[in-house]
Order: sequence, then C-alpha cells, then structure tokens
Amino acid sequence: MDALIQLVPLLLLIVVMYFLMIRPQKKKDKQIQDMRKSLQVGDEIVTIGGICGKIVKTKDESFIIQVGADKVKFEMMRWSVSSVTKASPRRESVDDVQEEAPKKIMPKRLRKSSDVEEMEAQESSSENE
Repeated sequence: MDALIQLVPLLLLIVVMYFLMIRPQKKKDKQIQDMRKSLQVGDEIVTIGGICGKIVKTKDESFIIQVGADKVKFEMMRWSVSSVTKASPRRESVDDVQEEAPKKIMPKRLRKSSDVEEMEAQESSSENE
C-alpha cells in the first residue's frame, strides 16, 4: 500500500507532462505535416533557411522553387518548408474558408539619378521665380 502511495505523484507528474508538453507538440507537428503535404504550384513559401520563393513544380518528396529577380530555379525537399506566405490563386478559389490575404505593398519605383537631378533643377528654378 505504501509503494502505491509513493507511485501516485510520479504517475500524476507523467500525466500532467503529457497534457502540457507532448500533446500540444504532436498537434503542432501534425499541422506542419498537413501544410507541407498541401503545397501546390503557385504557393509562395519561406524555407527553414530563410529563402523565399514560389513553387513552380511539385514532386513526391520535393519541389522546384523559383527565387529572385533572375528567376533562378532549384529543387528543395518538402521538409525544408517553414511557412506559406501566399497561397496560390487556385487554392484560394477552392478554399472558401481561408481569409482574404492582405494586399502586398510594393515599393515605389526607383528613379534614375538623371531624373532626380532634372526634378531638383525644376524645383530650384520655380523657387527662384
């Protein structure tokens, strides 16, 4: 009887650890696996290494992403995806549950130095008048 009473706190500790640590981690892992399985062509992703790109072709355990202004393409494994930043338009039309993504703010076009000099000259001439 004394041995059973000594085991109760240990068993209670194991049950509490399961509900506070192990179960939430398993849920998170399942969500990540589902996200990686549902990747489609057109999705914009971020990898574990911080590379941002767009999926152009999918395979069983890997996919090919397009990166940068030069449109460099390379193959990556599915497990290397950290998150999806923008779902493909095809997925958004299928998933009515998904919220509308905020519009991407694009930077203003950079002007050439000669354009800037002309604008400054026009401003200074209008101030002198």
